[in-house]
Amino acid sequence: MEDYAARFDDLFFSLAQRRGFREYLTGLLAPRERNKTITCLARAEPVAGAGMPAVQRLQFFLSESPWEVEQVNDRRLELLREQSATAPHDGGVIVIDDSGDRKDGTATAHVGRQWLGRWARRTTASSR
Repeated sequence: MEDYAARFDDLFFSLAQRRGFREYLTGLLAPRERNKTITCLARAEPVAGAGMPAVQRLQFFLSESPWEVEQVNDRRLELLREQSATAPHDGGVIVIDDSGDRKDGTATAHVGRQWLGRWARRTTASSR
C-alpha cells in the first residue's frame, strides 16, 4: 500500500495531505462490514465517532485541504494502464464503473443531488 500511495506524493503540498491521502486510500480499500462513510473510513463508530480526531482530520483532508481530484484520478488511471493485468490490450480493456450505487434508506443528512450513471438519472437521498 505504501509503495502505491507514494506514487501520488508529488500531487500533495504537505506531509499532512500525504497522510490524509493514505488514510483515505486505506479506508477505501480495506474490507469493512458497513458502508464507506467518513466514520467507517476513519475506523470510528457511526454517529458517536463523528467528532473523533481521526474522523475530523479525514473530513478536513477531503473537504478543505487544497488538492486536485482530477490530478489524483489521472494518476490512478495512469498507474492502472502501466500494469499488464489492468492495461488496455488487443483483447479488450477492464472497465471500472465508479459512477455509484443508490444509497439505502429514505433520507441522508447533508446529501445533495448526484448523478448515478448506472441509473441514468439524478437522484437525491430522499427520491428513492
